[in-house]
Amino acid sequence: MYSYPNPMSIPSGPAMPEAISRPPVPDWRTRLRAALWPIALFIGVAVLGLIIMRNVSANLAAAGMEIDFSFLWQEAGFDVSESLVPYTPRDTYARVLLVGILNTLLAAAIVLVLASAIGLVVGIAMTSSNWLVRTLAHAYVELLRNLPKLLILIALYVLMVRGLPHVRSAWSGPFGAQLSNRGLFLPWPVVEHGGDLLAVVTVLWLAAAPFWSRAARRQQDRTGRRPPTLLPLLGIGSAILAVLLLSGMVRVAWSFPVLQGFNISGGMALSLQFTALVVALSVYHGGQIGAIVRGGIVATSTGQREAALALGLDWFKTMRLIVLPQALRVITPPLGNQYSNLLKNTSIALAIGYSDLLSVVSTSINQTFRPIELMMLVALFFLTVNMLISGLVNWLDHAFRLKGR
Repeated sequence: MYSYPNPMSIPSGPAMPEAISRPPVPDWRTRLRAALWPIALFIGVAVLGLIIMRNVSANLAAAGMEIDFSFLWQEAGFDVSESLVPYTPRDTYARVLLVGILNTLLAAAIVLVLASAIGLVVGIAMTSSNWLVRTLAHAYVELLRNLPKLLILIALYVLMVRGLPHVRSAWSGPFGAQLSNRGLFLPWPVVEHGGDLLAVVTVLWLAAAPFWSRAARRQQDRTGRRPPTLLPLLGIGSAILAVLLLSGMVRVAWSFPVLQGFNISGGMALSLQFTALVVALSVYHGGQIGAIVRGGIVATSTGQREAALALGLDWFKTMRLIVLPQALRVITPPLGNQYSNLLKNTSIALAIGYSDLLSVVSTSINQTFRPIELMMLVALFFLTVNMLISGLVNWLDHAFRLKGR
């Protein structure tokens, strides 16, 4: 006779482990050894630095010299090619160092914007389905990545000096722009009245932009639709500017370049040295950034683009709304390295006579015989600015990172 099994004896499922396995907690000896390595490394570096400083001080004392920064308040006695702040040879070395710092920061800021724009266009072109566009973009990147930037700068500068016409036969551009072997002259607005008010309004308008963007993002989270942000901000800014101009609280006049005698006066003058430096570094770093942008786009899943096209989005919206926001997570860290290199590469301006920081420091060393003090100031400047760039890039990387990972 068949006997049925006892239902209570049938296992209901796989046996559960008695306790969830957890990683072992390191004992105090392991934690102590892990903490001693950084401390020992720090002590070793500090001792090495002290030894180097002691040897330098001993050698300077033997030569009858010592580290002294009092020369910064002495008269510089030399001129610079261009300056953003008023400067004469009677000013101090501290003043001429400020001129060099501002010139370096100006060139780096303009190159950063231009190189980023070039890199974005080239990087997108490198992923194009058009064979000709993709090939030209790859050729541009490979050419620029394998040429020394100093060679590009010198070749461009010589070409501009030899190839551009004399100032009396300057090439005329739109809105009265003039290009000759004296430089590039552009029309420039001049604030005749209400400059302080215009600056305050501009700062408030820029400060309101992040709040407006955050409010638009919150509305998108609530309703699923994101209101436009750029056009309203531009419209509000244009309306405020129009009110200030029409009411007379701010008066702005345009200064146009005009040929007077053997030179051009008026407008904004960009020297050939500055123009050559900006163009050379922009096209060089534009190729580097283009390769980075291409890597970020390729790292994005192809299914994302296919889904966007299936939803009816065109190519421009697919890139702007789907591909590039995801590619930023891959692009941001190497982009920070490129920006740091971009700032340091402005030092090649010494080869063509642009008065950047390294140029004025080189002249100051020849006059003061204070290479250690001046090189310490140069190192401090580049270290400070590069640390700020690294901090900003790390913050952006954290902001673009997927939450919860």
